[in-house]
Amino acid sequence: MHGVIEILLIEDNPSDAKLTIRALQKNHLCNNITHLTDGAEALDFVFARGKYSERDVANKPRVILLDLKMPKVSGLEVLQELKSDERTRTIPVIVMTSSKEDADISACYKMGVNSYVVKPVGFDNFSKAVIELGMYWMLINQEQKA
Repeated sequence: MHGVIEILLIEDNPSDAKLTIRALQKNHLCNNITHLTDGAEALDFVFARGKYSERDVANKPRVILLDLKMPKVSGLEVLQELKSDERTRTIPVIVMTSSKEDADISACYKMGVNSYVVKPVGFDNFSKAVIELGMYWMLINQEQKA
């Protein structure tokens, strides 16, 4: 956990997580993906709390892929905490969810999400969407330097 975290994947569905990681790695879009399965663990990781207290909080992910429907702490709550803290506000957060609910989309943008993507159905469509996201956020987008 001491190296650079390029992508923090916060996803409780093992199939979606596996497809996401496979698509990103197969297309050489990142070298270091950290996968966490619930919102509480994700917040502990990002803010170096609990079992992650030895982690350097300054080692921020380049981008966070966040599911909304998460156990323990919801994706909306994770997003709220990330975007309301000065230390993490500038980390790009992309919500990847099955929810097409206007209320979810609106809430995410009001909190400062950088992108909201509804997970496509089917392996090929899902993989293509992940690859396109990875290409944009890891290769095209210019990140803010500290």
